[in-house]
Amino acid sequence: MCGRARLSTDFSEIRIAFRIPPERPTPNFAPTWNLAPTDPIPIVRRDRDDRLRRLDVVRGGLIPYWAKDIKIGYSTINARCEDIDKKPAFREAFRRRRCLVALDGFYEWKKLGGKDKQPYAIALKGGGLMAMAGLWETWHSPAGETVHSAAIVTCAPNPLVAELHDRMPVILPPPAWPAWLGEENVDRPEALKALLAPYPADDMLMWPVDRRVGNVRNNAAALIEPLALA
Repeated sequence: MCGRARLSTDFSEIRIAFRIPPERPTPNFAPTWNLAPTDPIPIVRRDRDDRLRRLDVVRGGLIPYWAKDIKIGYSTINARCEDIDKKPAFREAFRRRRCLVALDGFYEWKKLGGKDKQPYAIALKGGGLMAMAGLWETWHSPAGETVHSAAIVTCAPNPLVAELHDRMPVILPPPAWPAWLGEENVDRPEALKALLAPYPADDMLMWPVDRRVGNVRNNAAALIEPLALA
């Protein structure tokens, strides 16, 4: 699962990290420490015309091109890697419209008993951007509105995240980016799915944070400060 996240890295740094051509315009995106499931998210994808990378901001929750209602996006926030090539909502995007979702980290909640849960922030060791495997889509509403959207691909958790949840986002290392973005000719679905593995636990950090992160109306850098548990 990956429904709550944060991104405070400046877009100029994202452009450099993902090697976006300098002539590409940079979209506006305000820093956020509490990104909700259907909030806008930044994606890196390969342009259909010039085949170069571009950075766009799209709606979270993939809306298949054939959908009749935008509300389907609430149930397609994440795409499970195991059936990504078979599920109707994702299989066409998996073949043709793969992307990277740029985020600083994400949150998960640890069950403590009953309804009591403790939130944790998860990030890469040393900081830096996570390049999450994603799928993107373009949808045209019955009223003629065009909506660009994306889903984050999930896999089984590594030992660190497994303490909190039975899923985690697929985080791709730079050597895997060209294949996932379609810059390398990888025709076999099995070869692409082989990229969708848990990120090494030794290269990640996890720490408890204030429960205020549970309310999306709270959005400040203080939300990721480590919390001393009793």
